[in-house]
Amino acid sequence: MLYSVLPFNPEYTTFIAMGLGFVITFLLMEFAAKYLPKDGGRAFAVEGEKSAGKPRGAGLYFIAVFVFVSALFSPMNTEYGFYLVLILIAMMTGFLDDASKSPWGEYLKGALDLVVAILVAIVFLVNNSSEITLSLFDKSFVMPKVVYGILAVIVIWASINVTNCSDGVDGLSGSVGIISLLGFYSVFFKSGAAKSFAPMILILVATLVAYLWFNATPSRLMMGDAGSRALGLFIAICALKSGDPFIFIPLALVFILDGGLGLLKVFLLRFLKIHILKNVRTPLHDQVRKVWGWSNTQCVYRFCIIQLVICAVVFFLI
Repeated sequence: MLYSVLPFNPEYTTFIAMGLGFVITFLLMEFAAKYLPKDGGRAFAVEGEKSAGKPRGAGLYFIAVFVFVSALFSPMNTEYGFYLVLILIAMMTGFLDDASKSPWGEYLKGALDLVVAILVAIVFLVNNSSEITLSLFDKSFVMPKVVYGILAVIVIWASINVTNCSDGVDGLSGSVGIISLLGFYSVFFKSGAAKSFAPMILILVATLVAYLWFNATPSRLMMGDAGSRALGLFIAICALKSGDPFIFIPLALVFILDGGLGLLKVFLLRFLKIHILKNVRTPLHDQVRKVWGWSNTQCVYRFCIIQLVICAVVFFLI
C-alpha cells in the first residue's frame, strides 16, 4: 500500500518498516504482555517448571505486527496477501492452543498444520512455475506440479512442526530463526530470486529482535505456538520463493535436527514400533542441557553458531 506512494527508495522504505515493526513489537511486549495467557510449566520439558506463570503466546504480537507492517510497506500482490492471511491463521491456531486450559491434541494440531500447508502450496503453485533451481549445484529442472505440490506440503508441514518443537529454551527459536531468515535473505540477494518478497524477511527479523529483548535468558515471556508455528510457516515460504525448496535443509538444519529428530522418533515408535535414539533425549536442546550439561545460554549460542556457519557456507557455495 504505502510502498507505492512513499517518496523514498525501496531500501529506505524497508528500513522504515523494520524500525516501525521493532518499535511496535517492543511496546506491545513491554506494556501488553500481561494480557497474554500464562504458561503452566511444561511438565515434560527439562526445567519446564521455571517457565510457570510467564506470559506465553507472544507470537500473537510480533506476528500480527509483522503482517500489518508488511501489508503496508512491502511490495504486495494477491499471492503475498494470501501468504500473510495464512500466516495469521497459523498464528491464531497456535495462540488458541496457548490460551487453552488443556493442550490441543497432537493429531488436531497436525491436521490444522496440514490444511495450512496444502493451502500455501496451492497458492504457490497457482502463482509460480514448478521449476526448481538447485542453488548449490547450479542446476535447474522442471518438476511435475503434482509432485512439486506434494514436496511443498511436506516442506511446509515439517517446517511448522520442527520450529515448534525447537521452542523450549529461552531465546533459542527466535535467535536461530533470525539466522535462518537472514540466510534466506542472502540467498535471495545473491540469486536475485523474488526480490519483491525479500523485504518481508527483514521486517520479520526486526520484530523477532524486539521479541528477543524480552525472551533472552532469563525470559520474561515466550512466543508459544502462536509464534513458532507462524515462524516455521514463513521459513517454508521463503524456501519455496527462493526457487529451491531443498535449500530449506541447510538453512534450517538446526531446527530440523533439534525438533525433527523428536518427531521422527515418536513417529517410528508409535506407528512402526521402531525405537531409535533410545539413549538420546529429544528435542536435542534437552539432550545437551540434561545429559551434556550445557547451560541454556551455551545451548542458544552454540546452536546459533552452528546455524550461522552453515548459512555462511551456503552463501559462498551458491
